[in-house]
Amino acid sequence: MPSGTILLADDDPGIRTVLNQALGRIGYDVRATGNASTLYNWASQGEGDLIITDVVMPDENAFDLIPRIKRIRPDIPIIVMSAQNTLITAIKAAERGAYEYLPKPFDLNELVRVVGRAMSAPRESAVSRSLPEDQEKMPLIGRSPAMQEIYRVLARLMQTDLTVMISGESGTGKELVARALHDYGKRRNGPFVAVNMAAIPRELIESELFGHEKGAFTGATQRSAGRFEQAEGGTLFLDEIGDMPMEAQTRLLRVLQQGEYTTVGGRTPIKTDVRIVAATNRDLRQLIHQGFFREDLYFRLNVVPLRLPPLRERSEDVLDLVRHFLAKAADEGLPVKTIDSEGMELLKRYRWPGNVRELENLVRRLTALYTDEVIGASVLESELAEPDFARASTAPSEDESLGGSVERILNQLFGPDGDILPPAGLYDRILREVERPLFSMSLAATRGNQIKAAALLGINRNTLRKKIRELDIQVIRGLK
Repeated sequence: MPSGTILLADDDPGIRTVLNQALGRIGYDVRATGNASTLYNWASQGEGDLIITDVVMPDENAFDLIPRIKRIRPDIPIIVMSAQNTLITAIKAAERGAYEYLPKPFDLNELVRVVGRAMSAPRESAVSRSLPEDQEKMPLIGRSPAMQEIYRVLARLMQTDLTVMISGESGTGKELVARALHDYGKRRNGPFVAVNMAAIPRELIESELFGHEKGAFTGATQRSAGRFEQAEGGTLFLDEIGDMPMEAQTRLLRVLQQGEYTTVGGRTPIKTDVRIVAATNRDLRQLIHQGFFREDLYFRLNVVPLRLPPLRERSEDVLDLVRHFLAKAADEGLPVKTIDSEGMELLKRYRWPGNVRELENLVRRLTALYTDEVIGASVLESELAEPDFARASTAPSEDESLGGSVERILNQLFGPDGDILPPAGLYDRILREVERPLFSMSLAATRGNQIKAAALLGINRNTLRKKIRELDIQVIRGLK
């Protein structure tokens, strides 16, 4: 049966009562207070085996209190609770040496589990670190449970050099997460270098990453530093890693295994000290199965997997994001705008195929192009990507769905008894029959907006343009 004394500080008597009862019921002795000074006195007298504290209390902020407690009780685990559910709060808790951060409202069973782990874990002296004053900004927005979990993971990763793989649909903010890992981590004083694999011609990627020597290839008139050299001592963000060609994958694997690389045309290995953060909107396991991505490289990159949820999975964050983007636009000199309550509800129900990027672009467009200070639902309905918003959140019928189209195609490809028709050209025929309707449907749904259509399909814009040419798709722009 669990045992030990827990010191609890929260100015909400309801929370004190609930936690006192829940923790006391399973065997802990709980001492509860509503202020920071009493908590400090108890801790300074050697009382308690664990501390649970709210951040905001009447007499002192917990982020000022925790370092004082840690100076006299460096090994006591501290669990921080807060209704200020932001990435900054999670980072501050970790920087001050807290064992764990839990956003309010929290799951009581989860808190009990965290208490159990903290009470049974070996006692180590946590190092308190200060967050730089110039970084008290908000890199990520959202109070949804999904974002809270991301904040907690990021806070744990800040003082490590672990390789992180960020996955998520286009527009979910993968580069923002990578920048947050850098800006709030121990490499913050080094460079942050981002490179998008999908934006570089495949034959130039190795030179772009590793640099080249003079005369290494036609046109190499002088030595050129690569991104690894530019990122030395900092963070290298490899975006759209699934588009990296196999030859470059082999070179990257060597860097991860041995911490060194050679330039294109060079012979002398160069030691490197960079943190690698990779990102993808593609299924790398499927690419491995198809022979387009190295499995050993995948496991080297996927040390800490971090999935960013699409905006449709955290619709409760939409209003905070809208307010943030409206304020950001005003700070940049665009007209000050607000969106009425009906318009806000409309935005919450929309599915956002282009995710946070689509939302930010919409807000900037609204502030720049519309003269009304208060923007209503009618304006938003005309601006959103889906032509019939009333059906945006409903599932298509079987006849309308892509599944229905696939079933029709399979019926054409197979005989009445299930016998496969002659296989010659089968793969090309499937592509021809499926790809053209799929790309046409996506372009129609986004009124010919190729950026939004590419985001909807999960591909980059150049790939979409190539498919439009290959499949001879007629694009009607600005369709209303």
